[in-house]
Amino acid sequence: MNHRNIDINISKETAAMLKEVTQFSLQVVRPAGIELDKLPDPEQVIAPGSRLWEVIQGHREMGLHTLYLPKHVGGLADGLDPMATLLLNEQLGYADAGLAISLSVACMPFALAALIPDPELQQLARDFCEDKKGQLIGCWAITEPDHGTDWFLGGANPKCAPGLTAELKGDEYIINGEKSSWVSNGTIATHAVLHVALDPSRGMHGQGVAVLPLNLPGISKGKPLDKMGQRALNQGSIIFQDARVPKKYMVIAHPDLLNEAAKRGTGLATVNGGTAIIMAGLARAAFDEALEYAKKRIQGGTTLFEHAPIKLKLLRMFSQVEAVRAAVRRMNLYNRQNPMAPAVAHAVAAKILATETATDVASDAMQIFGGYGLAREFSIEKMFRDARASMIEDGVNDALAIKAADFL
Repeated sequence: MNHRNIDINISKETAAMLKEVTQFSLQVVRPAGIELDKLPDPEQVIAPGSRLWEVIQGHREMGLHTLYLPKHVGGLADGLDPMATLLLNEQLGYADAGLAISLSVACMPFALAALIPDPELQQLARDFCEDKKGQLIGCWAITEPDHGTDWFLGGANPKCAPGLTAELKGDEYIINGEKSSWVSNGTIATHAVLHVALDPSRGMHGQGVAVLPLNLPGISKGKPLDKMGQRALNQGSIIFQDARVPKKYMVIAHPDLLNEAAKRGTGLATVNGGTAIIMAGLARAAFDEALEYAKKRIQGGTTLFEHAPIKLKLLRMFSQVEAVRAAVRRMNLYNRQNPMAPAVAHAVAAKILATETATDVASDAMQIFGGYGLAREFSIEKMFRDARASMIEDGVNDALAIKAADFL
């Protein structure tokens, strides 16, 4: 849309990147997301020839998958304009929130591997940066059939320990259990960031984290999840049955190390901050759909836009969107400069604000569309479904708020 962009102090390099990503997002990502959303079977979303692979390959060819990885493995994170990653991911969320999440999560195991001195893991990170075809895809395997939002609320209660266990035997961990069907990229991932129980007697405080390939014996995958929103985002379970995982893949092998990071809220801030960016993009997209429709749709002899109640609704929606974008940017810019002491409450608040704003604005947009807002012919009903899912994913908003209050 042509309403004014008031971002300032953006470098010429970032502006050029954003222009290129905007073109990719609108010409490739959004049409693919709409097409994938309409497929009746989630198996079709990940089938050979699906437009999902066109999106992933296009993302790789542009080098966007390297935004989170450091220079020494071929990434772009070092020295990048702090606004760049933020703006580019908001634009991808604007195009399709589900695909934007998939593309972001795909980087996670390799970004973590880049921080580990083991030569094999360093090489894995380099291979990912060099991958232009989408042959390496990551997932964050944390949620379980019996553990979702309580992952960060369970504390040291042994009754709330992770169900996936890892037992060290010699130079291998024997892993048993299941990660639930809500693992993003779960059935297409080649590698995972895997949370395991090393000491179940310590509850959630007894965790370790592995970075591992998912083609090891004893590892299998469930069916893709059939869900209401974000249907372009592949999600599915990962099952471990006496899977033998080399010891070197357990990159956080001592629960106390993970607990120290949890005390700082590093993971909570990072994940929620990333979700907030994408959902701010979705909120902006829903507003733009409503504004464009209101200026074209004739009702009562004039465009909807000329009716005062519609103008009032649109300006309120615009205010909501601009407020959340500003809050998300302020928080993310601060946390990028303070990774060891992030503003956790701000990050969680931004996630809650962005997801609720996206849902509210999409709902108001549907109201402006009237009956057509319910029709799959228009993308606004898809945006509403995608937004509504975001109030649950990466932690139910109410539970996140309870946890974030500890960081006030």
